[in-house]
Amino acid sequence: MSLASFSHINPLKLNLCFHKLYPQKYANVPIRFRGFCFTCYGSGPSSSSSVVLRRSRNGAASSSYLPFLYQRNLGYSKFAYDEYASEEESDSEPESSSKQLCASTVDNIEEWRWKLTMLMRNKDAQEAVSREKKDRRDFEQLSALATRMGLHSQQYGKFVCFSKVPLPNYRSDLDDKRPQREVMLPFGLQKRVDAHLRAHISRKPMNKENFPHDAVSRLGADESCLNDGVCEHEEPSPRSVIAERILMRRSVQMRSKQQDWQESPEGQKMQEFRKSLPSYKERDALLSAISENQVVVVSGETGCGKTTQLPQYILESAIEDAQGAACSIICTQPRRISAMAVSERVAAERGEKIGESVGYKVRLEGMKGRDTRLLFCTTGILLRRLLVDRNLKGVSHVIVDEIHERGMNEDFLLIVLKDLLPRRPELRLILMSATLNAELFSSYFGGAPMIHIPGFTYPVRSHFLENILETTGYRLTPYNQIDNYGQDKTWKMEKQTLRKRKTQIASSVEGALMDANFKEYSPRARESLSCWNPDSIGFNLIEHVLCHICRNERSGAVLVFMTGWDDINSLKDQLQAHPLLGDPSRVLLLACHGSMASSEQKLIFDKPEDGVRKIVLATNMAETSITINDVVFVVDCGKAKETSYDALNNTPCLLPAWISKASVRQRKGRAGRVQPGECYHLYPRCVHDAFADYQLPELLRTPLQSLCLQIKSLQLGSISDFLSKALQPPELLSVQNAVEYLKIIGALDENENLTVLGRNLSMLPVEPKLGKMLILGAIFSCLDPLMTIVAGLSVRDPFLAPFDKKDLADSAKAQFSARDFSDHLALLRAYEGWKDAERHHSGYEYCWKNFLSAQTLKAIDSLKNQFSYLLKDIGLVDNRESCNTSSHDKHLIRAIVCAGLFPGVCSVVNKEKSISFKTMEDGGVLLYSNSVNAREPKIPFPWLVFNEKVKVNSVFLRDSTGVSDSLILLFGGNISRGGLDGHLKMLDGYLEFFMKPDLAATYVTLKKELDELVQKKLLNPKLDIQSQDELLTAVRLLVSEDQCEGRFVYGRQVSASSKKTKKDISLTNDGGSGNSKSLLQTLLARAGHQSPTYKTAQLKNNKFRSTVIFNGLDFAGRACSSKKEAEKVAAAEALQWLTGESQSSQKTVDYMSTILKKSKKKQQTPAARWR
Repeated sequence: MSLASFSHINPLKLNLCFHKLYPQKYANVPIRFRGFCFTCYGSGPSSSSSVVLRRSRNGAASSSYLPFLYQRNLGYSKFAYDEYASEEESDSEPESSSKQLCASTVDNIEEWRWKLTMLMRNKDAQEAVSREKKDRRDFEQLSALATRMGLHSQQYGKFVCFSKVPLPNYRSDLDDKRPQREVMLPFGLQKRVDAHLRAHISRKPMNKENFPHDAVSRLGADESCLNDGVCEHEEPSPRSVIAERILMRRSVQMRSKQQDWQESPEGQKMQEFRKSLPSYKERDALLSAISENQVVVVSGETGCGKTTQLPQYILESAIEDAQGAACSIICTQPRRISAMAVSERVAAERGEKIGESVGYKVRLEGMKGRDTRLLFCTTGILLRRLLVDRNLKGVSHVIVDEIHERGMNEDFLLIVLKDLLPRRPELRLILMSATLNAELFSSYFGGAPMIHIPGFTYPVRSHFLENILETTGYRLTPYNQIDNYGQDKTWKMEKQTLRKRKTQIASSVEGALMDANFKEYSPRARESLSCWNPDSIGFNLIEHVLCHICRNERSGAVLVFMTGWDDINSLKDQLQAHPLLGDPSRVLLLACHGSMASSEQKLIFDKPEDGVRKIVLATNMAETSITINDVVFVVDCGKAKETSYDALNNTPCLLPAWISKASVRQRKGRAGRVQPGECYHLYPRCVHDAFADYQLPELLRTPLQSLCLQIKSLQLGSISDFLSKALQPPELLSVQNAVEYLKIIGALDENENLTVLGRNLSMLPVEPKLGKMLILGAIFSCLDPLMTIVAGLSVRDPFLAPFDKKDLADSAKAQFSARDFSDHLALLRAYEGWKDAERHHSGYEYCWKNFLSAQTLKAIDSLKNQFSYLLKDIGLVDNRESCNTSSHDKHLIRAIVCAGLFPGVCSVVNKEKSISFKTMEDGGVLLYSNSVNAREPKIPFPWLVFNEKVKVNSVFLRDSTGVSDSLILLFGGNISRGGLDGHLKMLDGYLEFFMKPDLAATYVTLKKELDELVQKKLLNPKLDIQSQDELLTAVRLLVSEDQCEGRFVYGRQVSASSKKTKKDISLTNDGGSGNSKSLLQTLLARAGHQSPTYKTAQLKNNKFRSTVIFNGLDFAGRACSSKKEAEKVAAAEALQWLTGESQSSQKTVDYMSTILKKSKKKQQTPAARWR
């Protein structure tokens, strides 16, 4: 018999069989297969085997996924480590007595001690994986052993894993129930799609556009709009004699104007005030240091005047030297409101209107003119300027303020500026902050000089929680610390009462509380402190403190620091219901949040009428730069919303966290600007002492996708190399995750170069996935609904859930869902209904009736207008009407939502009484209680795409939209072919689709044509894609008529239909396995094994599932309508695994039985000798 006769048999399975049959001969002999090495260790014939997986030196292996092992003539792909016979046998071991179990555990630990020692000695090995039952049984002891040896361990279902590197919470490659989908379409649909696709391809040469070769270069040339007016006043270069004269004349005019102001009575009065500030004493030293050094680091305490005065000193000095027209200062601020407020203040001190020599520029808003020489802007605006002007031509000074906050944009800007300084030796860089680790920044810029400006604030007295309780007599109980989120999200209240384990906030201060000594306080205060809940914001306590201030303290505004919009809104509702604090004749309640309109934010600076106390509820944006002059009292909750990022599990979280001591000083300083102040800290002094000195930089705790996109758009070289130059470089795994994500969404190619889509995404100040939705919405003429969805995802959820009316609120939201199984379409319908009600002047009534936030809907509306302007800037939108001809097509909208949110995809498996959800990074997940899909007993879509996931104890998907197989295949990421015709894979093989080969060809061709069309449109925004009507019709057919008739298959591969001959008998799962039981019986009998046994169980749906058992192995078939058919299907599964074929002939059975029989004889020989 030739070797070719055995080509159909899986070599990996055969090798594993030999290791089982010949444990002595093959012990410790590695099986090599497709670049991976599997070693079965055994100490003797009775030893069970476990597996060490190590990376081959000559085979490149993915760090995230193992390769899928298949051969052309085998069934669908299956992981090799699911196929060890010994593993299945170990699951059916008989129960042992406790005494035997103990002895077995000791032996197993000693065996693993040797295995792990070998793992550590082998430089090429990275991890050991086992599916042995005894290893799962002893995992706790084995994990402790691995920890002592410096290894990491994790249990994944039936697998245990020991590794040299940290292990994530979930490994999709060790999940035998990862998504494998059998795709089916309604009868006749594929034929109609193919007809349109053929028509499109046949017309393609006739419609082919001749794009100019410089299409991409023209795109770059048109980017001048990105500077948004920041660099309008650049002077001609090289300077001609005439240009020099013009500059000199302007400089003289500026000097004359400045002298006139300084000599006027108002100017002299302003000069006296400015000279009283501490920064004035350092004026000469500052100017001297700036002129002599390219980089200067300035730190100043609150109230010293550095933010308003230092930029003026530089400008005034240049104007006095008749160099005013050549001076151009850009001063960055971390927030919009800071840039606007400071610019207005500086303009007033110069006796000018905003937009003359002093201006500001924030996103889509600004005030500046031809003569503006001092521009205050957000950090993002300067970064956008660098996109088109990498040398900052014409800029003489860059001032980066509030650098201590260590925002991502600020750290990024420092790297760019550090590279720029050698090319621009005349450029001056000044770094400023109130509380600054000056030595860190000085050393980063090669020992730059440091100047400190003493602050000037009135004394502020601190009252910590123990003092507040002692003074006011307020009593804390477990019940009055539950914050009332009744007008927003009920889950927050439930979370406060149903805590199964301590949160990070509570555990981080647990030690400090245990060591604290409160003996000097009264028993009442000590009792309250023992009940204090660190997780609570303390709405009721804040209300009590505010009442105390209003009734007992002197006049003055109150600034209350909260964590986010939900807290501000909920507390405001509670205070407005109070008889004193809700009385508008006595108290003016205001809010300050970054998502509010600029006009609303400015209200916090206005002084109230006499006898009215102003109370401002704000986030940490009020800590720095902005000064509310009449604030005398500060209430500090001690927390702020902070993004944290778990790179290992690729999971971001936005949760409250304790602030730093530097932030405490900033908050306290807000109360001493105009008179002595009071600061009420709603936490004990011992907790304050446990705070970190400074906040962790944002670069180290957030996903880096947007930042990596900016790096490539600025052509700064390798992303990892560039970020390694940061002040504190981020974790390499975080960078790799971001780069991989950008490749998946099509923003980067395989060589990390920016694609045309990536170039467009880099121009939009939103997350890349949301930017992709906007771009595709414009391309496919359904822009307006996509702008609504993106704006809603960028702001917050407009749906409210009152605690006492949750059922009514849920019903209202369900009406907006309209059984579309989509939070995003529900949001769209809610907004459109509100806009219609607004036209009829009944917007507030509509919101009250449907439990919607009118303020959130207004914020969404405002953001939509900004998106429209931005898309016009990059040339994708001429007018909104032409981009909305398909806005009524909800199927197309769903498709573009899928395209934007992918790879945020979750599989949906409907069970009898529940639904199972699984993602690639997290495994099993849950749906957020407010999601419309969380209330559905069944979801008719096989997939959900989601925007945000939140990790509390479990991982929750906050929002989701149901999508079909066709949407994932056409609008998801790249498709690759599997080992067979009809086998398609996505996300490096995590998602697998099985279908008829001709249907797979249709999907691949259609996706290729669709991607080409999008590419052409991006290169030529003037292209009319509606001319490609055949292609668009084919896409619409699949998008709208895919009824999700397929099914999920697990572990084994369901064969695609193939040709049947008289000699071959079908062994597929379609029930046509008429001879499978007799074939299996024949194969086992010839090999000398006992006959198989069948165990058949009747299911609740009156179907039967059978399991065939032989030689310690068991194979379960699918559910069938009869017991006889179920047994045939189970036998077919067993034959498919043994032979490696989905259609096994009698000839195949003969070959396999011969091999097994010979192997058995060889195995029995040494056993006889032993006896």
